[in-house]
Amino acid sequence: MSKNIYNEFQIKELEKNPNVLSASERSISYSPVFKLKAVVDYKAGKTPSQIFIEQGFDLDMIGKEQPKRCLKRWRESYERFGEEGFLTERRGKGSTGRPSSKGISVEEKLQKAESRIKFLEAENDFLKKLEELERQALKKKRF
Repeated sequence: MSKNIYNEFQIKELEKNPNVLSASERSISYSPVFKLKAVVDYKAGKTPSQIFIEQGFDLDMIGKEQPKRCLKRWRESYERFGEEGFLTERRGKGSTGRPSSKGISVEEKLQKAESRIKFLEAENDFLKKLEELERQALKKKRF
């Protein structure tokens, strides 16, 4: 999210750009095609600012540092997920979330359950000892 706050005129100007999916007071959503092209152009030697200017963005409006921040994030996404990283939504409902236990073998599930049981037993023992110490401290105060 940008540190800039865009007014209505700026939002309309940004949304005129074909590389922008949407714009709000605080953020700009760029098209996946633009993100991919920007990463490819960056790898070809262009600077982030140069890429944004060539695609019709006003750096005075979006901020001089915005292209660098965006490219850094997009390059990391590209390196982790490839082209698919820009075309697939990974947030919210489309997110895979925590890894499911479907791919885990029975032995791994059993080992996980046993370690969880051990942890919970240790936690219970600790709490029992803590309660006993509190009771003893309360008795000493009374006498």
